[in-house]
Amino acid sequence: MAQAIKIRQASSPLKASCHQCSLSNLCLPLAIEDNDLDRLEDIVQQGRIYSRGEHIFDQSTPFRSCFAVKSGSVKTSIITEGGEEQVTGFFMPGELIGLDSMSSDSYACTARALERTSVCEFPVDKLEELTGKLPELQHHMYHLMSQEIQNSHQLALLLSKNTAEERIASLLLSLSSRFQRRRMSPTNFSLPMARNDIANFLGLAVETVSRVFTRFQNQGIIRARGREVELLDIEALQLVTREFARQGCQS
Repeated sequence: MAQAIKIRQASSPLKASCHQCSLSNLCLPLAIEDNDLDRLEDIVQQGRIYSRGEHIFDQSTPFRSCFAVKSGSVKTSIITEGGEEQVTGFFMPGELIGLDSMSSDSYACTARALERTSVCEFPVDKLEELTGKLPELQHHMYHLMSQEIQNSHQLALLLSKNTAEERIASLLLSLSSRFQRRRMSPTNFSLPMARNDIANFLGLAVETVSRVFTRFQNQGIIRARGREVELLDIEALQLVTREFARQGCQS
């Protein structure tokens, strides 16, 4: 497991950092008061930077903290009984990692930096104590955990019924909306993950992923060069996923 994050120096208060951070509305409740933010300052540890490929935490090791991605991106995965890696998710700035382990004594997955990544650490014992005193923060954590459950259900549905086109269209639309929530372009972005990670996550062969990207490009739906992607026709991507949704309702 990676070494514990070094506690920030007093000359760099969390209160100022959070107010200046464009992601604070994603990982902190909007209703939190300044005095309560001071209390949160006492438990959050900032400043750890992970290099590409470095593990933030490992599956089955003791669960001690949740992590908020401040910059960069993170991949989570599990090792199956057959000893193979199964990618379970991708996390971007403003999103929390480790929520799926809240009811366990150990981490349910491994989290690895996809690129140079900065995180904030929330020690779970101190976080639980603070959420018991701050209803707004507790409600926010419940909301985040609910989103985590919904994402797991959507992934299960995605992998159980969708065609390759539907799976990739859904992934591109998900990334688009997540970039938009971060006030970034929803139509021009760089994929944080490699094609082989996309294939693993979606249960497809790497060749299939490449063929679908090429097909979408030939149809004028996207423009792709390496990891750089431009969504030229979002409505066409939505049509693909709506077709799947209609079939799901009829089944």
